[in-house]
Amino acid sequence: MASNQTALADAAADGKTLLKDVNENTYDDQTIGAELTRKDINRFALRSLLLQASFNYERMQASGWLYGLLPALKKIHSNPRDLARAMKGHMGFFNTHPFLVTFVMGIVLAMERSKQDVNSIQNTKIAVGSPLGGIGDAMFWLTLLPICGGIGASLALQGSVLGAVIFLLMFNVVHFGLRFGLAHYAYRMGVAAIPLIKANTRKVSHAASVVGITVIGALVATYVRLATTLDIKAGDAVVKLQTDVIDKLMPAFLPLVYTMTMFWLVRRGWSPLRLIAVTIALGVVGKFAHFL
Repeated sequence: MASNQTALADAAADGKTLLKDVNENTYDDQTIGAELTRKDINRFALRSLLLQASFNYERMQASGWLYGLLPALKKIHSNPRDLARAMKGHMGFFNTHPFLVTFVMGIVLAMERSKQDVNSIQNTKIAVGSPLGGIGDAMFWLTLLPICGGIGASLALQGSVLGAVIFLLMFNVVHFGLRFGLAHYAYRMGVAAIPLIKANTRKVSHAASVVGITVIGALVATYVRLATTLDIKAGDAVVKLQTDVIDKLMPAFLPLVYTMTMFWLVRRGWSPLRLIAVTIALGVVGKFAHFL
């Protein structure tokens, strides 16, 4: 019995040590990781096709993102604690355009290979990935898709059975060309920049943090929709609280307040599902009570 208790105590101590290590910002093994071959790069580019297979509103594309990176991370991090730390970091919130994600993957894996600190890698991931969402939408859905669809539809209206084939062929030549091409280009670019990054780690980390915070602020104003319909009446004058007061003082003020409130509740231990339920309830009550 005593030996069992001792074994359990040792296991618990090892578990606490591992959790402590996972929460640290720097990797234990600071030697340059294994070089990724063309096969490795093609593999993560292929796995990136499943980026949105586990899409959810808590972490967005995080599960698919980690799935794409995992074989390369295992090759780079031979230390189990470092691998656990990297996986934990890459399960955070992430969202970008699914066709351009390999550009972010290549840069991030180059940083992982050079063993940059976890915060710098995560900030860079957000800073590079978030703008690609809008760029990809404009490039693919508003430009490439209408062009390819128009050519394919024109052929189909003329009775050609090749209309659908031409459409799929044209669209996916560009799609897969960019998906695989950007993976190789971004990784090579990231590897070439490793000496510069190593020499200016503190500056790079600070710059990435600033860009990451800026992007998060922009995401709050873009993704969080919250406005009040309340009016202030003073005699015959009617002042709309949202457009005439709040927006003139600080646009997107209510989304900021709500986001900071959610952040505060998360820090106090509230689960994301509970916060989603509160948000839905607030929206329904606000609509029927006519204050949202």
